[in-house]
Amino acid sequence: MAARTRDDGHVKRGRLRIYLGAAPGVGKTYAMLGEAHRRLERGRDVVAAVVETHGRAKTEKLLAGIERIPPKIIEYRGARFPELDVAAVLRRAPAVVLVDELAHTNAPGSANQKRWQDIEQLLDAGIDVISTVNVQHLESLNDVVERITGIQQRETVPDAVVRGAEQVELVDITPEALRRRLSHGNVYAADKVDAALRNYFRPGNLTALRELALLWLADQVDAALAKYRADHHITELWEARERVVVAVTGGPESETIVRRASRIATKSSADLVVVHVVRGDGLAGVSTERLARLRELAASLDASLHTVTGDDVPGTLLEFAREVNATQLVLGTSRRSRWARIFDEGIGSSVVQRSGKIDVHMVTHEEAHRGVRWRGLVPRQPALAWTAAILVPMLVCALSAVLDTYLQLGGLSAVFFIGVVAVALLGGVLPASFSALLSGLLLNWFFTDPRYSLTIAEPDNFVTVVVMLFVALAVAALVDVAAKRTRQARKASREAELLTMFAGAVLHGADLPNLLEQVRETFGLRAVSMMSGGAVVAQVGTEPPQRTSAADTVIEAGDGASQLLLAGHTLDAADLPVLNAVTNQAAALLRQAKLAEEASAAAALLEADRLRRALLSAVSHDLRTPLAGAKAAVSSLRSDDIEFSPEDTTELLETIEESVDQLTALVGNLLDSSRLAVGVVSPQLRRVYMDEVVHRALVSVGMGARGLRRAAMNRVEVSVGEVSALADAGLLERVLANLIDNAIRHSPPDTPVRVTAERDGDHVAIAVVDRGRGVPPGAEEQLFEPFQRLGDRDNTTGVGLGLSVVRGFVEAMGGVVRAEPTPGGGLTMLVDLPAADAAVSVTEETGVTRSAASEGGGDGAKASEADVPERSTSASAPAGGEDASEVEVPQRHGSATEPSRSAAGDAGAASRPEEPERLGSASASASEGGGEAASAAEVVQRNGSASEPAPPSAGGDWIAANEWRGSGAGDGRESSGAASGERVGAGEDGRDGGGAGRGAPG
Repeated sequence: MAARTRDDGHVKRGRLRIYLGAAPGVGKTYAMLGEAHRRLERGRDVVAAVVETHGRAKTEKLLAGIERIPPKIIEYRGARFPELDVAAVLRRAPAVVLVDELAHTNAPGSANQKRWQDIEQLLDAGIDVISTVNVQHLESLNDVVERITGIQQRETVPDAVVRGAEQVELVDITPEALRRRLSHGNVYAADKVDAALRNYFRPGNLTALRELALLWLADQVDAALAKYRADHHITELWEARERVVVAVTGGPESETIVRRASRIATKSSADLVVVHVVRGDGLAGVSTERLARLRELAASLDASLHTVTGDDVPGTLLEFAREVNATQLVLGTSRRSRWARIFDEGIGSSVVQRSGKIDVHMVTHEEAHRGVRWRGLVPRQPALAWTAAILVPMLVCALSAVLDTYLQLGGLSAVFFIGVVAVALLGGVLPASFSALLSGLLLNWFFTDPRYSLTIAEPDNFVTVVVMLFVALAVAALVDVAAKRTRQARKASREAELLTMFAGAVLHGADLPNLLEQVRETFGLRAVSMMSGGAVVAQVGTEPPQRTSAADTVIEAGDGASQLLLAGHTLDAADLPVLNAVTNQAAALLRQAKLAEEASAAAALLEADRLRRALLSAVSHDLRTPLAGAKAAVSSLRSDDIEFSPEDTTELLETIEESVDQLTALVGNLLDSSRLAVGVVSPQLRRVYMDEVVHRALVSVGMGARGLRRAAMNRVEVSVGEVSALADAGLLERVLANLIDNAIRHSPPDTPVRVTAERDGDHVAIAVVDRGRGVPPGAEEQLFEPFQRLGDRDNTTGVGLGLSVVRGFVEAMGGVVRAEPTPGGGLTMLVDLPAADAAVSVTEETGVTRSAASEGGGDGAKASEADVPERSTSASAPAGGEDASEVEVPQRHGSATEPSRSAAGDAGAASRPEEPERLGSASASASEGGGEAASAAEVVQRNGSASEPAPPSAGGDWIAANEWRGSGAGDGRESSGAASGERVGAGEDGRDGGGAGRGAPG
């Protein structure tokens, strides 16, 4: 396909179409493929670069018939990751390309970090792109989605990218229909459906996500409509969406009017906007406190308060209402008296007459008809002043003609003088001077002898006319000076109000965009941008300037590093001092934000220090039991009073050995925790299988007491399945050991202790449930304080490192721990950790890679998984009818272990290599040949070295914090990764599903 070109010869940018969904499984990919087939039928050249079918038969069937471009394989630390091949798409140069999952993060080594950046390259080359995205991946809604679902979405896409698409189509489905689709197995595999329905796909979650998607899209449609109206200079009302604008004067009645307008907006499901008009020459008496109360009231009613400037209040109100496409305008009835309305109809009446298609509501209030305070000199209106300068002398002349019979020249001069003074009060010096001159000519022509001529016969009459002109000019000059001083006072009051408002925003931590919006509205600007360090840090308005050359006015801050860029009309020089102060306050707000970040970092350091102190204070608890056991055993062996049998001696030596092992593990964990607390090392986050870490925790629980070990093995019921979490294996083992130990010690001996783990969206929920007496209501949080015990009412031995350390470990791994009452009595400890979403995970900071390799020939080739140190077992897939055996890896600091599973084989077996030391190195080996097992070992490199593993057959998604969600490659070989190329996670976004099979055929 030849690239589309514009008339100037440049390549015409491609068009982006996005299918937006509220949740996985709504049908975004299906809709994208349907559009692709429609375009193919119209003769368009369509190819598929990235399409995630998630193993859904209907989606895979729809993909048939569309040309596919193979992915580009990115190799990173021995793993291979399939990504969008931008270069191949550009060489193929289709008219339309399908690129699924807009928010995807590329693997390290890719040209771009994000997939949407790849798409930008394709669009720049003139290729149309069709993509998909879920609402939870939009950057602006990320925190909202986390509060709703309890799941943090790690992959996000800037809203501007989605807003910049030519078409955004919402793929909508009701929550009930989506849950039925899930139940029928059309979204996830059958073993994942129940967990998904109980967690992420709860009706409340789906309803909230659907509402978010609808509201976000509605806002974008509304913004697009506003831009279209502005571009085409459309000012008439389009009733596309109900929007109520309420105008307030700032008087005592304003709060009543706003509440009444809120009820009107609620009844019509409309948006509410509050507006206050500030006259161009002053603030007209609105106090700062009252304006602040109005702003708080508007916020409480889910509305926004806007301040606009204009001399013509009715015109300014209607202009603002039309700008926001308002359908209704709410005003309070006039406070003017009847006599005042004779001379001026008032704002309300003027708005009603000029409102056009906008409905106007006049709201009565207690302040109506009480009159208003006279403001002194009214703002000058030149047209009215010059009209009065012409008409008033003529009217006075007509009146003087009637009074000519009864008054002498002096009396008539006084009547003309009154008219000149009235014009001076209304119009100023020039209109008053013209009125005085015209009045003098009329008086001389009609009422001085000789009449009907400009000649003045009597000197007294001449003096009368001259004095009248002089007095009129003097009065006009005095009135003009008073008016100027009044305007200056009001302007100073307005500037003080603005500075107070901006200073209050800075002191109360208002965000910078709101501050800039206040500047834009106050000075009537089109757009405002704030630059710091040469980059735009905030912007508001239409087409905000991105550089100083694009701005109409540039205000430098005092620090020399920040600038305020203003776009719109040219400002008066008198406005610059205020804007200089505002710019300095905005710069102070930026510095305040930076200081807040530094304070947050300092708080994190303090929290780390608190954790370190808690660890040290809890040492005595965890050391007591092993030291006491070892001391007693040693003392017994050294005693000459008792002669022990060989069996007793062996048991005492085992007790010493177990105590030393426990102390060794404890010291290792404490050292790691201390280094973690001071920030020397980070947790070794990698995939950890819950069945094995629970088994190791059970073994470590009873290391210092054989009776307790038997109790742990006999009483604990484990139901964790094939769930895996992203965690530090050592820290998680310690967490579970503490929780299980507490549950056993504080529950009756004949009651079970249950340990469960299940996938909950992007997280793994681990529960340790006991049937003890629990804790008093409201005391759950106290359990996590140092030296707290369950109930604190018995004499049982210490609780190990304590639940405060448990919380510290869990939070260090990015998780949450909490306590809840067990239904029917007891206590349930819940641990929420991020899920490991694939069979391949890479942690860049620690240099840890998990992969699977398969080599060999014929039907006997297979791969077994080696997870060191996370898994304690390995399984090799059988080949050619041969069985495989599983043996447990020796425990980390011990010399003997109890195998958790075993299987006898008649031909051969493959087992994982022994786990390396934490500070040592690990090598990956693979054996190949017909009918023999090939295994791949995980590379664990902390402070040592590792040899490269065999090439894996896995692919998937690379997540932002070097977290990988992968999939097994379906190449006909057996792989220990996720089965059948399906990404582990929740359907379309790779997050919400369950774990994938291990050792499943590829």
